[in-house]
Amino acid sequence: MLQPKKTKYRRPQKGRMKDITKRGSEIAFGSFAIKTLDQMWLTGRQIEAARQAITRYMKREGQLWIRVFPDKPVTKKPAEVRMGKGKGAPEYFVARISPGRILFEADGVPFEVAKEALRLGAQKLPVHTKFVVRRDYSEEI
Repeated sequence: MLQPKKTKYRRPQKGRMKDITKRGSEIAFGSFAIKTLDQMWLTGRQIEAARQAITRYMKREGQLWIRVFPDKPVTKKPAEVRMGKGKGAPEYFVARISPGRILFEADGVPFEVAKEALRLGAQKLPVHTKFVVRRDYSEEI
């Protein structure tokens, strides 16, 4: 499961998400990608499930880049605990996702294989996504 080795603060505040993404909205490594249309938190488990679905369909050919990392800890208090007595222990890690963010990129496979693989990966995620292709991509490869 994806999570940082070390964090600066163990139990951060929730924070607010607003605006569209500033960085990570362009394809940087591969020729094909999935881009989010929603904003939410993606857990490490969701990212890993999508990665497994994509690599399984691509039959471990080509290359896959994960462009998001869950670095924000989310805390929970145990069930049936009274109010107060401090913040709960970290339970899992999330990645903050804004609209327009590239989640996964793929390359080294044909267009149809990449499209279907990324579609299957997107099904594992709780956000609406869009399949995008690099501008200078040509089918002759």
